Amino acid sequence: MVKGWHGWIGTFNGVVLITVAALPLAALAVWVLARRRTVTGTAPAAAWRRSLAEVGIVYGTVPWVWMIMLPNGRAGAVSGRVSLVPLRDLLTILGSGPLTMTVQIVGNLLVFAALGFLAPLRFAALASVPRILALAAGCSVLVETAQYVLRLDRVSSVDDVLLNAAGAGLAALASRRWWRATAGAPSAPRPAPVPGR
Repeated sequence: MVKGWHGWIGTFNGVVLITVAALPLAALAVWVLARRRTVTGTAPAAAWRRSLAEVGIVYGTVPWVWMIMLPNGRAGAVSGRVSLVPLRDLLTILGSGPLTMTVQIVGNLLVFAALGFLAPLRFAALASVPRILALAAGCSVLVETAQYVLRLDRVSSVDDVLLNAAGAGLAALASRRWWRATAGAPSAPRPAPVPGR
């Protein structure tokens, strides 16, 4: 039973399958949140946009964090490893094969890309590239620290933090055209009270 569950939640393929299977639930969550907001007086367009952003942040971030928190073969048996020299690990990756280079770089850029793209659309206070960079870097530091503390047989690298933050910043720039529309989205007008009631 343990091996069976590990195949689902403890492997890359398992995480991908669960993520795909959860897509209908994510869509349902967006619909439920949007309906509740519409009922309470939020304009339909704003309700759907906010709900999609909230669910999208979670759905687009959790699987990536889940995958980079998967333990390697000697997890628990070796101490955590730390790399604090900027660009050293990145240069090593660039010198590896094309497949390894692509997976490592693109994967790290995508970890907080959903957060970078959607957070400014949901939270006006985060409609700033420097703030998104700071938020993503902070989240990445927490993940790298967890890898070290939990002894997952992974390298906690400053280059991972840099790539994670860069991916979020690039995603924020991609959504920038919609920031102003989100910040100024009005709520639906409430019906006027009926005299005599």
